[in-house]
Amino acid sequence: MRLLIIAAAATLVAGSAAAEPSGKLMLYTSQPNADAQATIDAFEAAYPNVEVAFFRDGTTKVMAKLESEFAADSPQPDVLLIADTVTMEGLVAEDRLLAYPEADTAAYEAGLMDPEGHYFSTKLITTGIVYNTEAGMAPTSYKDLLKPEAKDKIAIPSPLTSGAATITMATLTGDPNLGWDFYEGLADQGTLAQGGNGGVYKAVAGGEKLYGFLVDYLAIRSREEGAPVDFVFPVEGVSYVTEPVAILKTAANPEAAKAFVDFLLSEDGQALAARQGYLPAHPDVAAPDGFPPRSEIKLMQFDPKKALADDQEMKLQFTELFGG
Repeated sequence: MRLLIIAAAATLVAGSAAAEPSGKLMLYTSQPNADAQATIDAFEAAYPNVEVAFFRDGTTKVMAKLESEFAADSPQPDVLLIADTVTMEGLVAEDRLLAYPEADTAAYEAGLMDPEGHYFSTKLITTGIVYNTEAGMAPTSYKDLLKPEAKDKIAIPSPLTSGAATITMATLTGDPNLGWDFYEGLADQGTLAQGGNGGVYKAVAGGEKLYGFLVDYLAIRSREEGAPVDFVFPVEGVSYVTEPVAILKTAANPEAAKAFVDFLLSEDGQALAARQGYLPAHPDVAAPDGFPPRSEIKLMQFDPKKALADDQEMKLQFTELFGG
């Protein structure tokens, strides 16, 4: 009997060791480099048997690299952590993602997660208006950017480069009070529309431009550090991305990928996001300094499936207005 007990205990220990994720995990992400490294460091501290490597670029460029790998039948990442749900919907349509319905999403608001568990929102990153504090006008509405004071002084990221900008374009043009008339007005204002959020921030903070569209955390972090910028949540509301995470069907290490998803959705992972300056998606984790209460942030209506269906047509219209 004693030998049987010892054997059973040994089996349990071996089973526990086998269940612990280990090995290499390849992450493709659009997070800024410092945030990506901090996320990886925290994950590796929680799962010391996993070693993470990563490739980082804007969502559009990450997907271009991944599409070339799909074409060569050699996709490299185990897990994706990118800007937006529209891109994830495209991968769902192509049957590229591994469903993980066992992930613990009970605490999260309905609508933030794919109902079949193909992707999971990890934070709320809104896009509003950034402006240089030396500007003569402090905008409160998107339509303020169409005033004479803002002519030739606006920069916005391009949806040809930025996933968040794609969501902003789909959200604002889909709003009945703004629509494509608003984007045509921005073009008439001589708006510079190219590159990503980083370029917009540099242009506005440096005074080359005075107004722009920007993701919240980049403006708020910089303002808190003393940069000459401020951020506005416009009266109409804000567009938003959720930086979803997903596991590829071709993942070489799906168990480690599931652990990565679990970590990001945990309260520890969400607290890390808040410490990095992001608005956490988990309702029980406090927002970082500088953000208004969540109840004061109005999210505009957005349908990722419709945005996916209209994506090419919208980008063509954008290009006709602002150039490639």
